[in-house]
Amino acid sequence: MGQSDPVLEDEVKYRYYTIIQLYRRATLQDNAQRVSPVSFELEAALKLARYLCRQELAKEVSDLLMGAADGAKALIDASDRLILYIEIARLFGMLGYKRKAAFFSRQVAQLYLQQDNAYAAMSAMQVLTMTTNAYHVQSRKTSKINHDSSKEPRASSSDSGKVHPVAIVSLFESQWSAIQMVVLREILLSSIRAADPLSSWSAAARLLRSFYPLITPAGQSGLASSLANSADKLPTGTRCADPCLPFIRLHSFPLHPSQRDIVKRNPGKKEWWTGAGPSGPFIYTPFSKAGASSGTSKQEVSWIVGEPVQVMVELANPCSFDLVVESIYLSVHSGNFDAFPVSVSLPPNTSKLVLLSGIPTQVGPISIPGCIVHCFGVITEHLFKEVDCLLLGAAQGLVLSDPFRCCGSSKFKSANFPSISVVPPLPLLVANVVGGDGSILLYEGEIRDVLITLTNAGTVPVEEANIALSGKNQDSVISIAHSTWKSALPIKPGGEVTFAATLRAWHLSSADLEADGSRSPASSRRIAREGINPFLNIHYAGPAANPENGDISLPPGRRLVVPLNICVVQGMRLVRARLLSMEIPARFTEAQLRPVSGKDDTSTGNDTERTNINLLKIDPYKGSWGLRLLELELFNPTDVVFDVDVAVHSDDTNVDQRVISEGSAGDAACHKTRIDRDYSARVLIPLENFKLPVLDASFFVKESSSDEPLGSRAAAIAERNAKAELNASINNLISKIKVKWHSGRNSSGELNIKDAIQAALQASIMDILLPDPLTFSFKLAKNRIATNADSSKDSGNPSIHSSDRNVGPSTDNVLSCDDPISAHAMTHMEVQIRNNTKEIIQMNLSISCKDVAGDNCFDENSATVLWAGVLSDIHLEVPPLQEVVHPFSVYFLVPGDYSLQASSVIMDATDVLRARAKAESPDEPILCRGSPFHIRVVGTA
Repeated sequence: MGQSDPVLEDEVKYRYYTIIQLYRRATLQDNAQRVSPVSFELEAALKLARYLCRQELAKEVSDLLMGAADGAKALIDASDRLILYIEIARLFGMLGYKRKAAFFSRQVAQLYLQQDNAYAAMSAMQVLTMTTNAYHVQSRKTSKINHDSSKEPRASSSDSGKVHPVAIVSLFESQWSAIQMVVLREILLSSIRAADPLSSWSAAARLLRSFYPLITPAGQSGLASSLANSADKLPTGTRCADPCLPFIRLHSFPLHPSQRDIVKRNPGKKEWWTGAGPSGPFIYTPFSKAGASSGTSKQEVSWIVGEPVQVMVELANPCSFDLVVESIYLSVHSGNFDAFPVSVSLPPNTSKLVLLSGIPTQVGPISIPGCIVHCFGVITEHLFKEVDCLLLGAAQGLVLSDPFRCCGSSKFKSANFPSISVVPPLPLLVANVVGGDGSILLYEGEIRDVLITLTNAGTVPVEEANIALSGKNQDSVISIAHSTWKSALPIKPGGEVTFAATLRAWHLSSADLEADGSRSPASSRRIAREGINPFLNIHYAGPAANPENGDISLPPGRRLVVPLNICVVQGMRLVRARLLSMEIPARFTEAQLRPVSGKDDTSTGNDTERTNINLLKIDPYKGSWGLRLLELELFNPTDVVFDVDVAVHSDDTNVDQRVISEGSAGDAACHKTRIDRDYSARVLIPLENFKLPVLDASFFVKESSSDEPLGSRAAAIAERNAKAELNASINNLISKIKVKWHSGRNSSGELNIKDAIQAALQASIMDILLPDPLTFSFKLAKNRIATNADSSKDSGNPSIHSSDRNVGPSTDNVLSCDDPISAHAMTHMEVQIRNNTKEIIQMNLSISCKDVAGDNCFDENSATVLWAGVLSDIHLEVPPLQEVVHPFSVYFLVPGDYSLQASSVIMDATDVLRARAKAESPDEPILCRGSPFHIRVVGTA
C-alpha cells in the first residue's frame, strides 16, 4: 500500500540474512546422504530481493540477485536454472536495469534453445525479442509507439529531415555492435527453428542492413539466401515492418520543367504574371544549397491533378551480391496520389539514381515519407528520415559506415522536403518549333520565318495568353504573329495554333570568329553557344474560378518557355567601307571617270551602265563636277554562292536607286552581284541624294560663334535640337542603304553594315548631309510640266514637281525633256530658284547655254540660239525656304544637243553661307551653279 515500517523491514532483513547464512553453512558441510540446501538458499535470496525491490535499495537488491546468479551453477536441474534466470531477469527489469535483465533473458533463451522442439524455439524467440529494445535492435513494428514519440520534438514526416543528436545516439551505438549481432543471430536461429518465416526474414533484414560492414562477403550471401528462403515460405505480397536493402535517400525534388512552370495569378493586375515568375528552366534542383541556413522556411511545390510528376531518389547496395529490386514506388499516405512502380538492378557496391513518378488524383496536401520496396520477396517501407539519421550518425562517427560513400557516391547533403499541395487541373501548352528541336542554322544577317505550334495537352481550355521575349539577342526576333494566336483563343483541350516568328541572325563577334578556325560551315563553323539565344515567354491561364461551385481562390496560371536555338554561321562579310571622291569634267564620257582618293582600281569598267553615270552628282563649288561615293568591299568566305542586291531606298518613290557595282566573280550588274567562295565584290554608292532639306545656322554654331559664348537658353535648345536632327539624318542616311543577299532557294538576309558605314562617313558627314543654299531647276512653259533634276532616279528624264515642292540640292543629275524640241520655234521656259536657308538671299542670276562642244550658244558673234528676256545680271531676292521663278524664251537655229545651266552670285553672304562654301576670305564671292538641263533639238538647219 506504499507504506513501510523501518523496524519491521530491518527485522525481516535480519532474519532472511540469518537463514541465508545458515543454508550456506549447511551447504559447505553437505554430504551425499543429505539433501542439498542450495535451492533453499537461492529461494530465500530471491524472496528477500523481491521484498526489497525498490529503487532506493537497488544496490542491495542487485547484490542479492548477482549472488543468486552465481549459485545457479550449483543447480543440477535445467528447469530450476530456467526459473531462477526468469526471476532474476524480472527483478532487474523492475529496478530499471534493462541490460542486466536482457542478459539473463538471453540465458533463459539459451536454456530454451537446448531443447530440440518447436515450442521451446518459439519461447526462445519470444524471450529474445523482448531483449531487442535493450540492445537497440528491435523491430520497427514493436517500437512504433516509441518511434512516433521520438519524432514529436522534430519536424513532421514531410519536414526538412533535421534530427536531434540524442535520437541518433539512442538508435545507433557502434560499441554494442558485437552483442547486437549476436542477439539478431540468435533471433534468426530461433525463428528458423520455430518455423516462423516472417520473424526470420525480419531478423536477417535487420542484421544485414545494420551490420553489413562487419559481415564477410560469404556471410552477406548467406543472409541473402536466408532472406530468399524465408520469403519462399511466405504468401505473395507479405509486408514486413523492417526494411532490408537497398538504402534509399531523397536526392532531389522536381521543379517544373520549362514546359510546365506554374505561376501564381495576381487578381489585382492585368499582367497577373508580373512579380511571380518561377525560377527555371531547370528540371531538377536540390532545395538545400551549400552554406544555406538550417532555419530557412520550407519551399512550396504545387502539383496538378492528372499530370505526372517525378521525384529522384538514390539507391545504394553496399553488399557483395547483386541486388534485384522487383519494384519501388513512392509511399504516399494521404490517398490522393497514384504511384508508378519501377524495377531496379544494383550490382555489388554500387549506387544508382532512379526517377519515381506518379499522378496526383485529388486536391489537397501530399506527404511522401519514403518509398515502398518489394525486394527479397517481401514488401517493406523505407523511410527517408531513417537514412538521414544514418548518414548524420556516420558523419559524427556514431554508426559504422555511410552506405552511399561505400558505393562511390559523391558527398551529398540531404534534400529538404518541400510543402507539396495539389491544385485543380490546369491547361498545358506544349510548343513545337517546326523543323525539330535542334538549332536553327542561319547565316549572319539571314532572315527566316519559323513556325511555332502550340498544342493544349491539358484538360482545361486556354482562355488568355501573352507572349513576350527574354534572354539575349532579343533583337534577332523581328516580329511575332500575335494576331494569329490571339484569334485562336480559347484553345480547347487537344486544340492547337500555329504562328510565325521572323528571325534575323545576329552578327558574330571577333571572339567567335577567332575561336572558329575551320573554313567549313558544316563543322566547327556552326557557332551555337548556350546562353546567347532568345526565348519566348508564354504566360497563359485557364478560366477563372466559379463562385457558384464553391471556388473562391483564383487558379494559378502557367509559363511556357520556348527557346529559339539559333546557330549562327559565318556568312558574307563586309570587309571595308570607305568614302571616295571623284572629279568629272563638264564634258565627260564614261571612260573619264577617275578617282580622287582611294585605290586606283575604283573605276567600274566598260560594262557600267549609263544609268549609273546619270546618278552622279555635281558639286556647285567646283569648276568640275564633284562626286562622293561610298565603297563597300564584300567578301564571301563560305562554301555557297551569294547573290547580292545593294540598293538605296528613296524617300520620294518606292523605286530603289541603283548603284555602281563590280564583282570579282564576273558579273558587273547594277542591282545584283554574284559572289562565289573566296571571291569579293566592290560596290560604289553615290551619296549626293542624302541632303538635309534646310541649311540651318545651328550646324555651324561652333564655327560661327566660336568667339562668343552661347547667350541664352533658347540658343542652347536650338543647338540641341539641331544636333538631334543631324543625328536623325545620319541614322536615316545609313538606314536607306540596304545590302541584301540570297543563297539557294530559301536563304536570304541582310548584311549588317551600320557600324562600318557610320565609321566611314564620320569625318565627312557634314559635307554629305548639308544642303546647298540655292537649288535651280528648269521647266518648259505652255503645257510643259516642271522638271526637277533631283527627282529622276532611273532613266535620266525630268520628273514632275510643283511650285511649292521642297526642291532638292543643286548637285543634280544631267536631265533632258521628255520630248525633243523643234528647231526654228520659240520655246518658252522658266527657271526656278529655291532658297534652302532660313534667311533672305540677294543674288545676281545668270543663264547660259552650251552645245556638245562646250561653246557658248548665246555669243553675239556666233550665236546658234536666240533668246528673249533677260539672261544675265538678273537681280533677285529669294525669301527663306521659298522659291522664285524667272521666265525666258529661246529659239534654236541648229538642231543638236544643248544644255542650260543657271548660276548665281550671292551678295552680302552671311557667315553661314561662307561656312558652307568654305570661303577662305570674307571678300571672296559665293558662286552657286546648278546642274545642266539637257535639251535635244530636232529639225533641219
